[in-house]
Amino acid sequence: MNGWEHRCSPIIWRELLDRGGKGLLLGGLNDFLEYAQHYYNITSRMSSEEMLSIAEENLQEYIEVEKEEEEIKNLIKPLQIWITSASTPICYHLIPLLANGEVFGMTTEISIHLLDTDQSKEVLCGIVMEAEDMALPLLRSISEHTEIDEAFIQADVVIVLDDVLLNCEVQSLENYIREVSEICQVYAPLIEKNAKSEVRVISSGKTFVNLKALMIMTYGPSIKPKNVIAIATTWESATKAMLARKLNTNVAGVKNVIVWGNITGSNYIDLSHAKLYGYDCAIWGPADFSRPLLNMIYDSEWIYSELQSAQSSLSSQLCRYGGMLPAHAVATVLRYWYHGSPPEEIVSVGIHTEGQFCVPEGIVFSMPVRFQNGNWEVMTELKINKETQGALGCLAHELIQEKLIALKEIQEMQPYRGDKITS
Repeated sequence: MNGWEHRCSPIIWRELLDRGGKGLLLGGLNDFLEYAQHYYNITSRMSSEEMLSIAEENLQEYIEVEKEEEEIKNLIKPLQIWITSASTPICYHLIPLLANGEVFGMTTEISIHLLDTDQSKEVLCGIVMEAEDMALPLLRSISEHTEIDEAFIQADVVIVLDDVLLNCEVQSLENYIREVSEICQVYAPLIEKNAKSEVRVISSGKTFVNLKALMIMTYGPSIKPKNVIAIATTWESATKAMLARKLNTNVAGVKNVIVWGNITGSNYIDLSHAKLYGYDCAIWGPADFSRPLLNMIYDSEWIYSELQSAQSSLSSQLCRYGGMLPAHAVATVLRYWYHGSPPEEIVSVGIHTEGQFCVPEGIVFSMPVRFQNGNWEVMTELKINKETQGALGCLAHELIQEKLIALKEIQEMQPYRGDKITS
């Protein structure tokens, strides 16, 4: 490479080489001793046997040091993150967020595995190359995968981004539900087989987020329900931004907006616990001083009419987003899951129900939770009004219908009649 030629015993004189100095090829040992004598006026009275012994000792020491460093590096096991449908824009925006140290910690390395179909291999390779070019310090490795049998090996976290493109003019909603169920029938057994026992599964995307989480638990019974959640933070963030625009305030000051029900279907935005921080009004206080949000919106007509219609259009807006907001939502919830959510702050997450807030058991339903000590817990101490409680029954009905169709127990969605519902 340097144009050097030698036949035996090459020695390279390294003079400040680690600081940018130039390497100089001197030849064999005798050439080196002659160079040292003339250049530094230093000679050696060691015999060849002594020098060979020292050289052997140095070599063994070097091998042992290299081996020890490799062993230490291997002890630092990176978190294995698997992302399905990884050619989507959400994944593209998610990778730098996962590897910047804020989600898993500044000392935690990660390995990212991108899973998609053969048709997306070129896109995956492009994402891998771009991520490697970023030289993110905590990104130990990133790789693409198109062989489904190799999916989720040693996974610590699985992020499911699979979506179906809804077009009810092409096929019925029930057929789309069955399609989602079939995808999860493939993923769930592989997660059980290949992932770690404490694997955490996050369902995100633009369609059937609750259903995907539920079907993974259904077809992967050994996966702990506590370790499977559906992301509702995208809706939270979009609603907070809409409220902030109405109040002409900073979005970061809007807290405790609750998303109930079917995250990417029929949901209910609850503002009864929402608070405003840092709001420019007649009453001021310290940074932790808050005001009830509903008290600050004097236009009650806007709350009960325009807000509801705005929520209807919000769904179509979210489906058109390029992926930045959903990616931020996934990263935020993962950060909370590993490091805890802010004290006194409500986070909406789709979880496996156990009768909380009188919601039927056995579905994945978005409700208020807090994260602490690596786990989440439902904030059952929250009081909900009659209006909210009445909405929960209708929301639960839709999710139960989706579940029954996915499990092929019914053929068509049945309308909600307001009577007692069971799962």
